Amino acid sequence: MKSTPAFILGLGLSVLACPMLVGAKDPPLRPVEKAVSDRTGIAVRWEQDAAAREESQAQVRAILKKSLTVNSAVRIALLNNRDLLATLEEVGVSAADLREAGMWKNPSVDLSIRFPNRAAAVADNEESAAIDLLDLLMLPLRQRVAADQLAAAQLRVADEALRLVAEVKATVYGLEADETMLSLRKKIVEINAAALALTQRQHEAGNTTDLALAEQQAVYDTARLKAAMVENEQREHREKLNRLLSLWGDDIAWKLAGELPSLPEKDVPLRGLESLAVAQRLDLAAAHAGLTGIVRALGLTKSYRYLGALEFGVDSEREPELTRITGPTLRLEVPLFNQGQARVAKGEAELRRAERKLEALAIDIRSEVRALHDKLAALRETVHFYQDEVVPTRRAITGETVLRYNGMLAGNYDLFATESEQVETEQKSIEALRDYWLTRTELERAVGGNLHPRPAPATAAK
Repeated sequence: MKSTPAFILGLGLSVLACPMLVGAKDPPLRPVEKAVSDRTGIAVRWEQDAAAREESQAQVRAILKKSLTVNSAVRIALLNNRDLLATLEEVGVSAADLREAGMWKNPSVDLSIRFPNRAAAVADNEESAAIDLLDLLMLPLRQRVAADQLAAAQLRVADEALRLVAEVKATVYGLEADETMLSLRKKIVEINAAALALTQRQHEAGNTTDLALAEQQAVYDTARLKAAMVENEQREHREKLNRLLSLWGDDIAWKLAGELPSLPEKDVPLRGLESLAVAQRLDLAAAHAGLTGIVRALGLTKSYRYLGALEFGVDSEREPELTRITGPTLRLEVPLFNQGQARVAKGEAELRRAERKLEALAIDIRSEVRALHDKLAALRETVHFYQDEVVPTRRAITGETVLRYNGMLAGNYDLFATESEQVETEQKSIEALRDYWLTRTELERAVGGNLHPRPAPATAAK
């Protein structure tokens, strides 16, 4: 087991693979835009005025004119999701805090006039001005703490954008599967409707029993109920996507472009996947940036623990004899009772808490990646088994049953049952394929948004 300092150091070196998000000259959201674009290939925008908002709305309307794909749904979400747009403003708040941290504190001015109790005497006037020297001394460290907080805010916001991307992808995959499964369920309803109609005619002719008719009616009713359940799930998933895309009114009349994609040729190996997750996960990088900010804040507290107040100024007083006395002033808080012990202890406790949380997050990320990779591999095998073995076997059985039926060696109900079982198997195959893409989306999210990160551009050798 690694010691805590070594663990934190190693983790710090890993998260340094994420680019620095605080730029002195770049707009505060530029690092967020780059982080999201690098991982998804799609941009996110910070709308600071009505013109930018209208431009985004025009882009959303243009995308909605075509059928929705996974990528186009993600584009709409990054442009239009209201929760994300509100979250982006956290960067603006932190950027304003950084600017505030770099400003000098305003000097204070005191004026007083004291009136004598005798009419012949002259009033006593006193003026003084002072500036907080302690605030000036703490300014550089305070700026660095605020910069760390801005970096953490940028990383958290970018991570929220990636979380939204993953949720949109999963919802679209679910809807694509719903359409196929609803079509298959309707086929089963049609098959059982034909079987029920045949049973009813036989019952009217007295060739079958009341029990057989009731059983066939129950089978038909069950098929209709299952089709209704799939249709209801489809409506729920559709409304969920409307919420994720922040669509309403006429904009919710969109249509999906197609069905679930086929399995990719191969999946990413587990080797190196944990390291990729540690390097790419923005929530981990945000936790590390927050830890850095706590370290700086603790250093600031320890450096100035004995200085509660330090003000320098000038004071001028005009006495009743019309004599003006002017001179410097210094106000210093004497740390007689409070030497900042509680503030230091609080900072150290916050630091230990942040270290433990960072370690826990890193451990959870590695475990989550391994678990999802194993689940993805198992689902891939399941889909292959359905597509290569189970479904072809069921189709062969149906074909042979049709031949026997045509040769009068199998009855109507044998054919109905065989066709229903084939469609049921095809639906289970679609469910397995859907679960594969949902798990792959979770794995993408677990490794930081991209299973195949683009290589960094090569730099020219000096």
